[in-house]
Amino acid sequence: MEHHIKKWISLFTLLASILTPFVSFGQEVTLPSVNLGGTSFLDGVAGPGLLFEETIEYYHANRFTDFRGEKISGDNSVESWLSLTHLAYLTKWKILGGYYGVEALVPAVRVDLDTDLGVRGHQGGLGDLILSPLVIQWVDHKIFNMLYFHRINFPFILPTGRYDKDSAINIGTHVYSFNPYYAFTLFITPKMETSWRLHYLWNSKNHSPPTSFHADHIQPGQAFHLNYALSYEIFDGWRVGMAGYYLNQITADRVENHKRDNSKEKVFAIGPGLMFSKKGFFFYLNAFYETGAENRPEGMKFSIRLSKVF
Repeated sequence: MEHHIKKWISLFTLLASILTPFVSFGQEVTLPSVNLGGTSFLDGVAGPGLLFEETIEYYHANRFTDFRGEKISGDNSVESWLSLTHLAYLTKWKILGGYYGVEALVPAVRVDLDTDLGVRGHQGGLGDLILSPLVIQWVDHKIFNMLYFHRINFPFILPTGRYDKDSAINIGTHVYSFNPYYAFTLFITPKMETSWRLHYLWNSKNHSPPTSFHADHIQPGQAFHLNYALSYEIFDGWRVGMAGYYLNQITADRVENHKRDNSKEKVFAIGPGLMFSKKGFFFYLNAFYETGAENRPEGMKFSIRLSKVF
């Protein structure tokens, strides 16, 4: 199979600023899975307190694409489940006028892979731990008299997930990643809001790459990705709307410092969403349908997220 075909899977999103577990296979360098759709409505809204959140996601794809976005021939499919536990704490201490906080996320995942690309099987376990020592949340700002909440976050992804260089499928990345973001929510009207989260991704070298590479180290490229949402409050505590995500890898993958041609990934997704909130409890339901994928699977994702603020 030509080296530009990326045989891997992405396990979606997480929330609040995280990477969800990564799964790799084959002889291609691949991006760690990042927050694609793990956040949606009212993403930028937060205040001092303790947040506990649990996300369950299901992903299925039977269309794998090459660097042109064309379907790779054969019968190929991937199915995965993700459970992401998220704990965050915003203090009343202020930095630059915003509340200081920290967070941690622990993903668990199961993947079932069936392809004509030479890789079949399943894998499960804990993914890479995500820690952020610096969150700054601003509240009650206004832009053109519209209420505006915003936040910056500096999470690091640590290579603690299950990884074996002799395995065809891995849950962990075996790289360190830095994935800072800026998130905001703008209330266009008292009932209508739009939320965006803008990420940058940098990855370190993997000094123990899969044995099939016959290399001392590999390095995934850098990427830009975002989540977007638009919602309207139809009843007290109830919101409906649309949400989605976009990923664009901006630098090539490397094998022993040599650029890998035609290795960049891309995908866009959109879908409906529902949110319910009451007395510090939040429920989110989202569906996402992918299109325009390059060098990655293209499928659909369903997410249920439960949050409680103390």
